[in-house]
Amino acid sequence: MLISMAIAFTLATRWFRRSLIKFPKPFDRLTGFNAFWYSHHLFAIVYILLIIHGVFLYLVREWYKKTTWMYLSVPILLYSGERALRFFRSGLYTVRLLKVAIYPGNVLTLHMSKPPQFRYKSGQYMFFQCPAVSPFEWHPFSITSAPGDDYLSVHIRQLGDWTQELRRVFSEACERPEAGMSGLLRADETTTKRLPKLLIDGPYGAPAQDYRKYDVLLLVGLGIGATPFISILKDLLNNIVKMEEQADLVSDISRTSDLTIGSNDTPTSSKVSPKRKKAVRTTNAYFYWVTREQGSFDWFKGVMNEVAELDQRGLIEMHNYLTSVYEEGDARSTLITMVQALNHAKNGVDIVSGTRVMTNYFV
Repeated sequence: MLISMAIAFTLATRWFRRSLIKFPKPFDRLTGFNAFWYSHHLFAIVYILLIIHGVFLYLVREWYKKTTWMYLSVPILLYSGERALRFFRSGLYTVRLLKVAIYPGNVLTLHMSKPPQFRYKSGQYMFFQCPAVSPFEWHPFSITSAPGDDYLSVHIRQLGDWTQELRRVFSEACERPEAGMSGLLRADETTTKRLPKLLIDGPYGAPAQDYRKYDVLLLVGLGIGATPFISILKDLLNNIVKMEEQADLVSDISRTSDLTIGSNDTPTSSKVSPKRKKAVRTTNAYFYWVTREQGSFDWFKGVMNEVAELDQRGLIEMHNYLTSVYEEGDARSTLITMVQALNHAKNGVDIVSGTRVMTNYFV
């Protein structure tokens, strides 16, 4: 029992879990998330040995006084129930990959079909399993699509052996576009190569999902940690577009009614006017994104451009910060700032991020 616990504890340390220690083959399999994950399943042996130890306790003879199994039965039942529920739920949602993209910075983006019964809120996350990588492992990732979108999307950065293998599997199915960015790989339903199968489970709650309760939002993300806030920005933007469309429709109906006063064919509001929805409580949202690599802006370029184009009322305010720049006062940094300001004033596009959102520098 102590040996099993020692093995699990050792492989859970930072050096082994993140592969900071390098071993020659075949001992390299002792490092990484997989070694940490599988070694922790030794807890089953530990629990069995604990029960045996309690049953054969020679100080107590009455069986009902040997209570070790009673205390262990509750967590064992809860864990077994959760694993069984996830196993059955894995076949509940059937998804089909629509688009795959690999961006600079080893970020894998997956767009998949949205199951009809899959309902979620912005800020929540779901678990993924890719049988081509591992038929047993489930990993959580924030949902970057909005609830109103007709698809599901996630952004996954390579940070361990499982995500590294996931990126490798999908990169083999991707094709480099003829006219595209250097290093950008894409795949969709028309790709000749077969895309790997995916299983999902969720959604699961997160603190960010309650953003609708607040008038003013302050969203701060670092690197890939901005993913839950991207979903929130998309949801806010979708609500803005719907509200503007509804206002335009009501205005058109009112104008038509004024022109046809006295006519028997005048449309009544009950027949034509759209169904009013509850107004969004949020009046302002401030999004601050700090990243170290310039290529990171490609991850959410589409969202930034949509916000800049469609948010005419200025409800969403976006601020990008790039940290991998020269120190303040350096001539090269000053030159970049000057060219950036001139190009943004002339063309409305930031030369650093390639979006309409101006990039700030932070050292």
